[in-house]
Amino acid sequence: MHYPATFCLENGLARTPPMGWLAWERFKCNINCQTDPDNCISEKLFMEMANRLVEDGYRDAGYVYINVDDCWMAPTRDSDGNMVPDPERFPHGIGYLADYMHKRGLKLGIYQDFGLLTCMGYPGIIGHMEQDAKTFAKWKVDMVKIDGCHSTLAHMNHGYPAFGKYLNITGRPMVYSCSWPYYQLINRMEPDYKLISTHCNLWRNYHDITPSWKSILSTIDFFGDNQEVLSQHIGPGHWSDPDMLMIGNEPLLPGQARVQMAVWSILPAPLLMSNDLRQMHPAFKGILLNPKAIKINQDPLGLPGKRVYKVNLILC
Repeated sequence: MHYPATFCLENGLARTPPMGWLAWERFKCNINCQTDPDNCISEKLFMEMANRLVEDGYRDAGYVYINVDDCWMAPTRDSDGNMVPDPERFPHGIGYLADYMHKRGLKLGIYQDFGLLTCMGYPGIIGHMEQDAKTFAKWKVDMVKIDGCHSTLAHMNHGYPAFGKYLNITGRPMVYSCSWPYYQLINRMEPDYKLISTHCNLWRNYHDITPSWKSILSTIDFFGDNQEVLSQHIGPGHWSDPDMLMIGNEPLLPGQARVQMAVWSILPAPLLMSNDLRQMHPAFKGILLNPKAIKINQDPLGLPGKRVYKVNLILC
């Protein structure tokens, strides 16, 4: 099948913030399928989560992406330099998994890293950018996240745009998620958000979120404190990503979960859950499926909300 060529930001994708499910926070890099088959990073896990998205109403509410994160690969590339999914945990391959999603009205996201290695030590993308972009297109992937562990900061301002170009050259529409500014910020470099928003559909700015009230408040504070810089680059096709929705994970309480859903909707931010959809309490499911919050988040104008004032809270 031939797809029309796309260029940089205007690839016609992510016109509203992407919604879906992401494995990382809830399942990390659990690769021990022999002793923990229900919770390890495997095609079984992603297929089960896809089924829950469909059967429990998440897909129809807009949550359509199932995103694989780190640890899906075999420890080494093959003799031709191609990425190889772990043969025991993904025996049918990533293309099979993408087809599984597409048949259910879902989309598949995948992970790589702008470094020699991924964050967890699997083969990175350096030296294989064009090759990996073509592989993702061949597998019919719908979103690609590029992390930034084990990378050279000085190369990011041309490396991330270069990989985006390779994605576009394939002709397959793939949402491009970048961790580019986060690694610059933690190393006290000033990100060029105009450049980033030109070449990425969404980008991470802040630390990995955890299912704690302190972590969520810290992320909210960062976006409030930096809203004048961040909000001017937000709009259809380009979104500032405060990381995953922790709703449904312990020890987060329902009231705290409502705050995260409300703020992420107002920003507006990608709504990518990281939880176990097989064990969702009805209260948390109701928060995630709140039609008013989702409607605000998915407003086609994409106008960012802003913090008007801040009240300091005492954390217990």
